[in-house]
Amino acid sequence: MTGLSSEITSQADCILVVDDLADNSFLLQTVLESEGYKVEVAASGQAALDKIAEHPPELVLLDVMMPQMDGFEVTRQIRQNPLIPFIPILLVTGYSGLMPAEGFDAGADGFVRKPIDFEHLLHQIKAILQPKHLIDPCV
Repeated sequence: MTGLSSEITSQADCILVVDDLADNSFLLQTVLESEGYKVEVAASGQAALDKIAEHPPELVLLDVMMPQMDGFEVTRQIRQNPLIPFIPILLVTGYSGLMPAEGFDAGADGFVRKPIDFEHLLHQIKAILQPKHLIDPCV
């Protein structure tokens, strides 16, 4: 795959991973890049909003529990900004008391619990991104 990896990466979907814990971001980045995705990382809600405004990704993996601005607030701000195209958002949390309805009410497209089942996560990502490619195969 070494000969093809640069071709795949150049046309790969960009995923923004947002988590205040560097170890969590690094793990997600490693797994996603090994699957051929281009990955950007943000360590806070505000950094995520700045990156999204500069270059909107195809998908955001967003930690719910972060200081200053939690994942729900980041999701609401993305959804309320008319300049940002619709970006799918998967909320990620280790907090078991959180109900998925809270995330959907904020505007999220899905929910992933920690510890992350990477096979399930990759299936969700493919399900979200695949329809985009069916509609616009030039992406």
